[in-house]
Amino acid sequence: MPHYESPLEIHVHGQVALRRDVGPAHLEEALQPLWRYTGSPSLWAAAQSCYEDEPGIAFIADQHLLQMCWTVVGAENFRQALDEMCMNLNDLSIDGAVLEVTFYDTRYDEEDDEEDEEEPPTRDDFFLLFIGPDPGSIMQVQRDLLVQDVVELMERHFDRTELEGIVQQIDLLFQQRLSSLVNSLQLGKPPRGGGAPPHAGGRKPRKAR
Repeated sequence: MPHYESPLEIHVHGQVALRRDVGPAHLEEALQPLWRYTGSPSLWAAAQSCYEDEPGIAFIADQHLLQMCWTVVGAENFRQALDEMCMNLNDLSIDGAVLEVTFYDTRYDEEDDEEDEEEPPTRDDFFLLFIGPDPGSIMQVQRDLLVQDVVELMERHFDRTELEGIVQQIDLLFQQRLSSLVNSLQLGKPPRGGGAPPHAGGRKPRKAR
């Protein structure tokens, strides 16, 4: 394999609270983009992480919880599988959740005494994926994370009680964003009652993620 095509280690970490009616079969269907990417015949065949000290992918039935601490070897196209998985999990979730994803470039695990001026930059990356049954629950998770980050940063200089106004402004921003999203979705709905149907050539509103 050429050096620039070295694989990535991809770690997915987090928990998703699921509806009470969700069972192993629903979860296997929702996570199909992940286990098919690995070439496994089922979710449970792919659930074990590359590292033995990680629990992998687990369904905690008594808590109605999906737990992920799972590392897989892949490439940049794994992002598409993650996007599809999130869309599927939205329909199974009961509350907002966040998954942490880390892409680690394995070529830098190998010691190379010779300097290569044409060596491409590292492909390391870290990002968050938000999941929830509706936009409001997703924004609540985003809001909580932002408040935590801002408060931790500003507590170096201010007392926590002095930051209430900052938190209120953050809340206002998210309320405005949610209101704008709801209004944009409402614009695409046909009028109630016996009004004329929308023009046949009109676009249908996109379904909220």
